Amino acid sequence: MPHIKLKYKHLFFDLDHTLWDFEANARETLQQLYIINRLKEKSLDDFDLFARQYSLHNHALWKKYTSGAIKQEELRWKRFWLTLLDFKIADEELSKKMAAEFLDELPNRRNVFPYTREILEYLISKKYALHLITNGFDNVQLSKLSNSNLTKYFKEVITSEKANSLKPNKEIFEFALNISGASLQESIMIGDNIDADIKGAMNAGLDTVFVNYLHIETDVKPTYVINHLKEMEEFF
Repeated sequence: MPHIKLKYKHLFFDLDHTLWDFEANARETLQQLYIINRLKEKSLDDFDLFARQYSLHNHALWKKYTSGAIKQEELRWKRFWLTLLDFKIADEELSKKMAAEFLDELPNRRNVFPYTREILEYLISKKYALHLITNGFDNVQLSKLSNSNLTKYFKEVITSEKANSLKPNKEIFEFALNISGASLQESIMIGDNIDADIKGAMNAGLDTVFVNYLHIETDVKPTYVINHLKEMEEFF
């Protein structure tokens, strides 16, 4: 694909699953919680199955959270409650303890997707203004950025908490444009989630880059589709 000079000045990135490798980081954190809470002694002797069940419940509850069906606090502890229930451990106190430990430990993890820092350095060198739009919790997301040495790349970090709105709602994208001083025409959203990042941004009038790591098929038509972050160099 030939290099094309594009009109964009402001690039809005998603964080989790786009730059910061949530699955790898969550797995490391779950492994730590599995050990310190002695789950093996509670007859939960298959860590891989535990991690898979957690991921399923977390994904389902996040969908409920982004649709407004549940509140933040319910998401945080019920993902552990439901996971433990799968192994016949009905312990609300342990679920809430693990939820707190998870949020304390997760932001310390540093796994990012291949070429994350290189592409951010490249885009900065090309004088783009980089920002984040994330549905994560304020203090958690800022800690992730700090611990993985990504903070310096972003001018504005727009969380759902700060915007009082969640992707895919139009309001969070409008808030992001306003706070960054960016116009719609010179802005583009880059993310991995078709519903939250791509459809949400498109509904707000933004161009989009779909980071399709998982090679999923979709009827949605983003402005650009990439399978690896390095591919951004082809058109930025």
